[in-house]
Amino acid sequence: MQFAKAAPEVYKAMVALDAAARKGVDPTLAELVKVRASQLNHCAFCIDMHTKDARAAGESEERLYLLNAWEEAGHLYSEKEQAALALTEAVTVLTDGFVPDEVYEQAAKHFEERELAQLIALIFTINAWNRIGVTTRMTPGAYKPTV
Repeated sequence: MQFAKAAPEVYKAMVALDAAARKGVDPTLAELVKVRASQLNHCAFCIDMHTKDARAAGESEERLYLLNAWEEAGHLYSEKEQAALALTEAVTVLTDGFVPDEVYEQAAKHFEERELAQLIALIFTINAWNRIGVTTRMTPGAYKPTV
């Protein structure tokens, strides 16, 4: 399915939501969050897209390769990035039906309230994109970054 053609109003709203969610979020951190959520959701299209965007923005190969094991490779990620990645996992997976207090508190320690709100918006937006990509079987590989 070509989602943008089948549901153009929804697609346009998603693009607008994505743009609004990214405002004020460090672009490198935004790509790490998008890649990590996409890994958790098994969205090959979004993993492909956002690793390419991250590389184009200057992200290192090492950090991208080890993102799946960021906790074990914590020395490669700042405390702020680790807090954002932990929040990304908690919001994405929601196995217990909520985000653990300690995960939220750690993120709140590293992000001002407005920045934290933007980060949460970024996380739920990439999760929505992942669900579109996985459900409609979007094929990875053809995406080219515009940076």
